[in-house]
Amino acid sequence: MRLRHFLILLFLAGYPTLFFAQEYDDVYIEPINDPSADGQRFFVEDLLDLAGYVPENIQIYQTLPNKARVFRVKLDSVNGGFVFVRWDKTKKENYVANKMIDPGVYYNLKAAKEIMRKQTNKANFTVDDVSLQAPDQEQINSSDITELREEFELKNEEKKLPEEQASEKRKARDTRREERKKKKLFD
Repeated sequence: MRLRHFLILLFLAGYPTLFFAQEYDDVYIEPINDPSADGQRFFVEDLLDLAGYVPENIQIYQTLPNKARVFRVKLDSVNGGFVFVRWDKTKKENYVANKMIDPGVYYNLKAAKEIMRKQTNKANFTVDDVSLQAPDQEQINSSDITELREEFELKNEEKKLPEEQASEKRKARDTRREERKKKKLFD
């Protein structure tokens, strides 16, 4: 009889534990393989961390179809940008498709990947360096970069010329107005 009561008591004590226990799912989905909003946010955070950025804030700026999102990344009080993350159905992974929004951050992330992959001996890049390019692109050398920079400066000067002419016209108009006002005062 005691044994029977002991077994019943033991069963009743263990019954709530068996009945209310939750299964623990220890399958970890890496951020690169998680198309959810949190997974993509962690993907952006990890990617920026690998690129050497320390983001202050990462928030979803826009949600797009096909599990694509635009994240607003605030690096500090002055710098920040947008990262466009898409989901690749065939590879089942997230990737950055940022060329359309902010090429500066996109370039830095790609350069960081190349540095990490030991594709270059440089530890960082300056404005005067030739950018890293995909193998399917036409390679640009330093003389091409110099020529492109000169063309850019020439176009900027051409844009400034009409602005300077307009400001000179405004100054001349203002001086004529002042002269007319002085004549009216003395007459």
